[in-house]
Amino acid sequence: MRLTKQTNYAVRMLMYCAANGEKLSRIPEIARAYGVSELFLFKILQPLTRAGLVETVRGRNGGVRLPRPASAITLFDVVKVTEDSFAMAECFEAGEIDCPLVDSCGLNTALRKALNAFFEVLQGYTIDDLVKARPQINFLLGLEETKRPQAPQTTAA
Repeated sequence: MRLTKQTNYAVRMLMYCAANGEKLSRIPEIARAYGVSELFLFKILQPLTRAGLVETVRGRNGGVRLPRPASAITLFDVVKVTEDSFAMAECFEAGEIDCPLVDSCGLNTALRKALNAFFEVLQGYTIDDLVKARPQINFLLGLEETKRPQAPQTTAA
């Protein structure tokens, strides 16, 4: 299974907002941090807002932020909003299927188990987990100027 760019950047947008804490995050800043177009992020923002994964504040000083703690937003929450289909094979799709084994095929059962395991793993990870896994995320995203580690100073004897 391959996730879309929409899901990838939706997760990244939420990570940015989580790393930014209570401050409002602006789409141009998020776009610059990830090197993606603002238009693309605005497109992704709509389903995230409808699903309650981000909230928007309008106006000159507006932006986006997480409406609840990042620890309460799982990767599964994001994937189910941003992915259109989880059809791993023709037999997962709705409609007429040309396979005579569709009702008794072991492949269908195996793929369904694999998909359920995939969802279970996604439910076990939160946006907070992803942010905490990168101690310097704020620096990497340009959210704050952190001092780079300095080489230890040695004293001459």
